[in-house]
Amino acid sequence: MGECSCVLSNMHPKSKIYTTQLKLSCNMNYQDATKRILDIVVACILSVIFLPIWLIVPLLIFLSSPGPIIYKHRRVGLRGKSFNMYKFRSMVIGADDILHNGDKKLLKKFKKMDWKLEAKDDPRITPLGRVLRALTIDEFPQFYNVIRGDMSMVGPRAYLERELTEQVKKYPQTQPLMGVVLSTKPGITGLWQVSGRNEVTFDKRVSLDAQYANTRSLWNDLKILWKTPQAMISKW
Repeated sequence: MGECSCVLSNMHPKSKIYTTQLKLSCNMNYQDATKRILDIVVACILSVIFLPIWLIVPLLIFLSSPGPIIYKHRRVGLRGKSFNMYKFRSMVIGADDILHNGDKKLLKKFKKMDWKLEAKDDPRITPLGRVLRALTIDEFPQFYNVIRGDMSMVGPRAYLERELTEQVKKYPQTQPLMGVVLSTKPGITGLWQVSGRNEVTFDKRVSLDAQYANTRSLWNDLKILWKTPQAMISKW
């Protein structure tokens, strides 16, 4: 009830705005709490269901290529706060350095494609990594991010800082939307993922992320979670 009390102390009791803001604040507290419970429950259930993957994939990565099992990358989270996002490593060691300081043609293509590359066009991805990415298994460690509270099961994309800086310059119409996008936790899946996944351009992606943030609800989250497996299969 803490946030509601703050609203109460800052508003005149007879103000017409007071009732509306108090209800909205309490409603968002309820939604956020419900969403957090849903996140933890779904992340824990899926982690248990896919327990064999947690046992087999690290061994396969260890045997197939040198380097750490888990890859971590700084991403922009709630209210612009950065955090480490975790994935099963699907690339060779030093993949980021190869992209930004090595292969200029690859970097040019990467930026032209709105900060993404098709797996078939990315020489940094290991043979096992191609399989992990095709099945979206590389993203399973993000369940840990969800349990920690860095991410949600459903939300906007977890953007890179450099990506946001450069892409907002390229698509200036997205700048007014970024505050809305960063007003909620990034998600493992989201509206843009079930609306075309990697085929969606940056400006369309930000627009969908802002649309999600403005209309987020438990019901919308459940619908997106339901559509996610179909979106994954269509990628194959």
